[in-house]
Amino acid sequence: MSTVLYDSPIFGPIHSRRMGTSLGVNLNPSGRKVCSFDCIYCECGFNVKTPLTSSAEHHIPSRVEVAEALELTLKKMQAEGKTLDVITFAGNGEPTLHVDFLNVIEDTINLRNQYFPKANIAVLTNGTRVHIPKVFEALCKVDKPCVKIDSLDMDIVKALDRPVDADYSVQRVVDTLAGHKMEHLVVQTMFCQWKAGEEWKNNYSSENVDKWVDTIRNLRPSAVQVYTISRETPYQDMQKAPAEVLNAIADRVRDIVGDVTVSM
Repeated sequence: MSTVLYDSPIFGPIHSRRMGTSLGVNLNPSGRKVCSFDCIYCECGFNVKTPLTSSAEHHIPSRVEVAEALELTLKKMQAEGKTLDVITFAGNGEPTLHVDFLNVIEDTINLRNQYFPKANIAVLTNGTRVHIPKVFEALCKVDKPCVKIDSLDMDIVKALDRPVDADYSVQRVVDTLAGHKMEHLVVQTMFCQWKAGEEWKNNYSSENVDKWVDTIRNLRPSAVQVYTISRETPYQDMQKAPAEVLNAIADRVRDIVGDVTVSM
């Protein structure tokens, strides 16, 4: 199993298939994944069960360390005449787990405004903490709060996304987003298939897609990103969703959301 781990706290810039030229911010350690999901398709691999240590590879960057590293990189990119489309909070796990997430976001907005005022700020989140007021507030401040909703069926969520917390509920995520408007909400969904025992499963059956479309209609996000596997996965028995399936799913929500993209 090969995995991709990112430098902390800043990596890139890289070209993102959904974001353009993206400078990454990793609020997790550089040497291991820390996430409230343990998705079987995650390019960063599976969660490690052993506790974090005091080693440099396990260090979680502080608010000050993030701001200093980000400013240094932005200043260098500006001096070199480089362009930047987006500053993306992603990396080795769930960014909203950071204890100072709201303040980190506010620092990033200030630095973006100073060095690359036209760049967006995006957060890729699995939504496990959107019900926490400070996390919700932080996500409302960014240009692209991208929330993962792979299925409304908890059996599928448990098989595909594998939430770490036993009390996780995808319906709680949807209810939070529906009850407290997030103006720039982007819904991201990974459609794929995987082998369970001798049987192949997927999250794009008509029943699953019907519920997903109803959720999109309920949430009315500013954008929807439909995609499938593009890199090696830690769970080996996985396959892409067919292109015709992805395009058909995207077509179903184009009359609801103006900005719908498909990534193969």
